[in-house]
Amino acid sequence: MNSHLIVTALGLNSPEALKQFTAAIKDSGCNIEQSRSTLLNEVICLHMLLSGSWDSIAKFENSQPRLEQRLELSILCRRSSTHSTNNKMMPYAIEIVAFDQAGIVHDVVKFMLENKLVIHDLYTNTYKSNLTGAMMFSMHMTINIPASISIAGIRGDFIDFCDQLNLDAVMEPIK
Repeated sequence: MNSHLIVTALGLNSPEALKQFTAAIKDSGCNIEQSRSTLLNEVICLHMLLSGSWDSIAKFENSQPRLEQRLELSILCRRSSTHSTNNKMMPYAIEIVAFDQAGIVHDVVKFMLENKLVIHDLYTNTYKSNLTGAMMFSMHMTINIPASISIAGIRGDFIDFCDQLNLDAVMEPIK
């Protein structure tokens, strides 16, 4: 049975460091099941779900201090159990666009959690509008809505919530 390890790594963007980091994962006998890589200014942020035998996971964990020093990365690892999928959830995509203002992410996350919605993915960005020069904010979320919650009710509540904060939002099922 495979074990799982969640890995987050931060460091200056370097293709060579990325190559060596993924080589270390391969050499330990682990498999990358899921991964994300984001460049924030000059810093690369890696998020990975590794799987492998107990000893291959332990081998990668033991290599962490040497990798951090050699590749100039900050690495955080956490063991994870296999998560069973809840088939009683409806997946929905949410898109939000608004004038950039502090607190939008907090307010949206708070709404989701208070309504017992499960946040699966969350991406945000700010950008300057080409037409007006205004600083804009965009958010993409993937959420799971428990089957016990009224879709029409939560969609209405969410749109009312967004209207109160002057957020332009769309909430659609993922097909």
